[in-house]
Amino acid sequence: MTTAACSAAPGSSASLGQSPAGLEQVPLTIVSSGKTHRFTVEVAASPQEQQTGLMYRQEMARDHGMIFPFDEVRIASFWMKNTYIPLDLIFVRKDGSIANIAENAVPMSLEPIYSDGDVAAVLEINGGESAELGIKAGDKVSWGK
Repeated sequence: MTTAACSAAPGSSASLGQSPAGLEQVPLTIVSSGKTHRFTVEVAASPQEQQTGLMYRQEMARDHGMIFPFDEVRIASFWMKNTYIPLDLIFVRKDGSIANIAENAVPMSLEPIYSDGDVAAVLEINGGESAELGIKAGDKVSWGK
């Protein structure tokens, strides 16, 4: 199953319930250099959820994050407006491979952060976690299984 089709529907067997923010949570894995890294991610599915993202949050648990699946592949542009914690932005192609990673995005910055080409989703995790785990471009991401 491709990444674009991996997001879980509310109440599906992959669902881990709702986050305190009211978003559906699903399991996500990244396979990197033969290792599997597991995360619990909130799914920002609607335009409103995607616009808000992780704004106003003061902290995020380790091995947690937020996935922003898109209806159609496109070049993605994100910023850190009203985002208080540093984040790694992982841009995911339709085939589930990582296109690029913007590490330690600066909190509160209005500078746009772009994907390297068309992507099907963007994953946000705690800043520095990608480097710590050895996650890199080309690694495979899947969620909602």
